Amino acid sequence: MTTTVYPEVPVLVVGGGSVGLLAAALLTHHGVPVVLVERRSGPSVHPRATGIGPRTVEILRELGLDTAADAEAVDLRSSAGKAVARTVVEMGAGDVVTVPMPTPSADELDTMPFRLRGVCSQDRLDAVVAAYLARRGADLRWSTRLVGIAQDADRVDVELAGPDGRYSLRCARVVAADGTHSAVRTALGVGTSGPGELGKSMLNILFRADLRPHLRGMSFATCTITTPEAPGLLATVDGETNWVFHVACDVEGNERQEDFTHERCTAVVRAAVGDPNLAVEVRSVLPWRPRSCMADRFAVGRVFLVGDAAHTVSPLGAFGLNTGVADAHNLAWKLGAVHKGEAGAGLLDTYAQEREPVAVATLDQAMRRLPDPDLHWGRGPEADAARTAAGVWAAPVVHLGQRYDSAAVVDPQPELPSTVDLAVTLDGSPGSRLPHAWVDGVSTLDLVASRWTLLVGGAGDRWLTAAADVGLPAHRVHAPWLSDDGSMLVRPDAIVAMRVTALVPDPARLLTDVLDQVLARPTPVPVPVSST
Repeated sequence: MTTTVYPEVPVLVVGGGSVGLLAAALLTHHGVPVVLVERRSGPSVHPRATGIGPRTVEILRELGLDTAADAEAVDLRSSAGKAVARTVVEMGAGDVVTVPMPTPSADELDTMPFRLRGVCSQDRLDAVVAAYLARRGADLRWSTRLVGIAQDADRVDVELAGPDGRYSLRCARVVAADGTHSAVRTALGVGTSGPGELGKSMLNILFRADLRPHLRGMSFATCTITTPEAPGLLATVDGETNWVFHVACDVEGNERQEDFTHERCTAVVRAAVGDPNLAVEVRSVLPWRPRSCMADRFAVGRVFLVGDAAHTVSPLGAFGLNTGVADAHNLAWKLGAVHKGEAGAGLLDTYAQEREPVAVATLDQAMRRLPDPDLHWGRGPEADAARTAAGVWAAPVVHLGQRYDSAAVVDPQPELPSTVDLAVTLDGSPGSRLPHAWVDGVSTLDLVASRWTLLVGGAGDRWLTAAADVGLPAHRVHAPWLSDDGSMLVRPDAIVAMRVTALVPDPARLLTDVLDQVLARPTPVPVPVSST
């Protein structure tokens, strides 16, 4: 029997993976009561990714979780990013080819306030975010799946099946973070496009084994194992006793996942390590296959798709998880503004306007890397030339340099000035991520603090007065991307909404009109602004 419950939930998040958890955390951070439902009994213990990108780190910093995530990360600051060896035993003996962890240039280091010391696996990230949600008293409903969804102009009604049976919830809006095979997307009739499945079917074997005696002090993010007995990719979880090993599963040759029993997986791991007597505990085995596809729509009425429900990105480059987190970050403050009556519902239209082009570009960049991993990992002039010839952007530009062109930006500048140099790309243009600069020991990104913020140049006294009149926090910043008598209005997601290069006759009126326009408040007047 279905029990119907009708208190309206402001936002329901469907899916409790990394993107869903962070969507719930960001909504909570912006003051939106949220319910999260997940069909599993709790956060996954099986990491699907380990590469936490710089934009995700900034988002964690916004939530106050950067230090906690860094504590869970494996310290790889003086380690190999990528290694190739026949077995782990031979690797530890020195028979190994390594590619160092990418060393950012001085200019690149100047683009961000904080970096993780190494890789942080998804299960560890999820534990950090789940603990944050528990501290905030979030309503997380595990072992609960969506079985029906219907919406009209005023609400979304969902039917859920949980430990105590079926029941209905009435929601103002729904965020679908339920993965590649999204039940929400399917129920909405939203199709996907793109190449689809790529390469071979794989198994992700999560296991526990102490490899330290064999590694002899060596550490790495991933190692390609080449022994014919068990070729695959070994990735670190904690760098000591917890690992994942990706091995091909020949589905086309009638091999099945169930053929990989724990006994067989143990034998595969021992062969990859090169130690037939290694003590191995196989903890979990997950099938997967590289995919590249995108939902035909990121929003349908009051329902919004994020993460793998919106786009599935091929793994090389570590763009998939991080693109999904950026989706949630873009959407959360907008839902918060509408929920609190600070913005009109039209602001939510800018979610798809902004994130769909970014997803298209990201999928394209991942696919361009796929034929040759050196396009991603390669260093030096030859690698730079190869990337240029293949149309491959520098990875930091993919993560941090992409721009928005929507009604939530005044005079957007969508063209990237560089696809190679992140410092050049982050030039303060409207639609770009605010450049990082230290202001009395505080990053400009931290000054924003999840709210609308005005940055003014050295001669910006009248801008400071106008900001006070309008109720905006404001800070004086000396930087090459902000003229002495100009100002920069920054959105809560640290995206530049407007840049003005000179003082205007009535700065308070301008700020009010711009906020009315970008927040889709009733009858906004288009604002003519000259920006650079």
